[in-house]
Amino acid sequence: MEEEEGGSTLRILVATDCHLGYLEKDEVRRFDSFDTFEEICSLAEKYKVDFLLLGGDLFHENKPSNSTLVKTIEILRRYCTNDRPVQFQVISDQAASLQNRFGQVNYEDQNYNIGLPVFTIHGSHGGPAGVDNLSLNDILSAGNFLNYFGKTDLGCTGVGKITVYPLFIRKGQTYVALYGLGNIRDERLNRMLHEPHAVNWMLPEIQDEIDWFNILVLHQKRKKASPSNGVSELLLPRFLDFVIWGGHEHECLIDPEEVSGMGFHVTQPGSSIATLLINAEAKQKHVLLLEIKGTQYRPTKIPLQSVRPFEYVEVILEDQVDVDPSDEATIHAYLHKIVSNLIEKVRETAASGSEPKLPLVRIKVNYSGFSTINSKQFGQKYVGKVANPQDILLFTKSGKRCKNKQESTNSSGEVYTNDLNQQTIEALISETNLQLETLNVNDLNSALHDFVNKDDKTAFHSYLKQSIDEARNKLTTATEDSTKIDEQQIACLLDQSMQAPGQETITKGRPGSQSLLTYSLSVLESDDEPVESSDPEESGSSSHQAAGRKRRAAPGGGDGGSAASAAGRRKTDLASFQRAPTKEDDADAAKKRRAPVAPGRYGAVIRRR
Repeated sequence: MEEEEGGSTLRILVATDCHLGYLEKDEVRRFDSFDTFEEICSLAEKYKVDFLLLGGDLFHENKPSNSTLVKTIEILRRYCTNDRPVQFQVISDQAASLQNRFGQVNYEDQNYNIGLPVFTIHGSHGGPAGVDNLSLNDILSAGNFLNYFGKTDLGCTGVGKITVYPLFIRKGQTYVALYGLGNIRDERLNRMLHEPHAVNWMLPEIQDEIDWFNILVLHQKRKKASPSNGVSELLLPRFLDFVIWGGHEHECLIDPEEVSGMGFHVTQPGSSIATLLINAEAKQKHVLLLEIKGTQYRPTKIPLQSVRPFEYVEVILEDQVDVDPSDEATIHAYLHKIVSNLIEKVRETAASGSEPKLPLVRIKVNYSGFSTINSKQFGQKYVGKVANPQDILLFTKSGKRCKNKQESTNSSGEVYTNDLNQQTIEALISETNLQLETLNVNDLNSALHDFVNKDDKTAFHSYLKQSIDEARNKLTTATEDSTKIDEQQIACLLDQSMQAPGQETITKGRPGSQSLLTYSLSVLESDDEPVESSDPEESGSSSHQAAGRKRRAAPGGGDGGSAASAAGRRKTDLASFQRAPTKEDDADAAKKRRAPVAPGRYGAVIRRR
């Protein structure tokens, strides 16, 4: 795929889980996340990519400090604002996909010079919360620093329902449909993907003339063996070509692998910095350069050089012949020797002429049959030599782990401490035998998650407000549907029937409500020709809905009122998400008046049946 300037090869740099602001109060590691993010932006500039694609968790905290926010904006301004021309177009309805009030990508704003567009979804650390459902991505989007897509509003009742609108991107003869799905609680999304019609995927209107390359960016826990505790690749739609998986899986598995029986490939870039001192994070960190031309793609993994070195090793004390269980000094000597060897290994592998960063060192010690030692006192010797002297040692015992811990481990066997010892609202309600009618238990769990993990003090208030509003709307709608009678229309029909020749006279006295309703319905069901609706669902609606669509022409009146009424009743065909022509006897005339088809319009919707 050779490309000249302005050709058809779309170049995308992919990174996930930057965790800006991680350990910002640590004197040694406070700038690690910013150094790596700046390197990612410089690589985008070096390789002249069309845009930078981030897979969530741009920030480590939901409410980072002012210092973190300022440093982030400085980096984005330095690398993204320039006079470099943007070589691709977004040809879809941008307002349906982008989460900003302006309804357009940032580089199309004439008041800004954006040379490197950034597209991002939200992750689990910085997701939208509060009454207005906002996050830091909304702030950066409002400031025109990035393009935020993949945001959803699930509501507060039931499992929820979402429609994923992609960004249609065109460069030359290459057409890419970029789908984004920001983080949703794994249990809830897992139920939604199993529920019919809960997740709807909009497709391009033109499928035959144009070959689309479909990309999905999502931020979820990836569980192959235990999909109930995460999201399985088998639940994703089969029309996809490429999936970029960000989320809790920080291990760098950047080489795309095919999912058997699904027809698409998955890449897992992992986190750009080490936030967990586990074996999976000790691997070399990469970003992915994705080049797309037509329906073909070429992945190129680029190693990150600014990441702090990380050495990880596991030891079993009972297997070491020179360690005496009754002599603590032999344990100290053995572990000090391992740490010294790891530090020397980092120095030897460092680039010549550059001062290497202090390394991260983690030793997982199986001390079965031995006594532990003070890990903090052990680390005091390495202050100024390693970046984490306080937690070099991790003591574990062999044996069967409890079931709950097994479910909270990653593929390498390490335990995510954030997933342990968490009480759920389902368990609390089951213990008290409460029966909730208005509030939803799963949504209460989501509010609790936002309150604890995102420090959202208004989580329960906003949830209760949304629940009450939705319940009130349902009650109001149900009441209106059951008692709605067009009194003016009935009076008009009665007046016309009294003046019409050949009709039966009405008996004296005021008729009862039931007689009046029966008579009005009989008049509405006369032989007058109805005005056809463009929505096929309306033709099969109930009798009172059909009656509302029929009109009797007034004496001496023209067709203007009827035409205006028909135009007002014309609506969007939800099944295809395109404007449907009115039904006429002449099918050719309807085709001539139909709007011309554009590549950027949404077409059919894919849903689980």
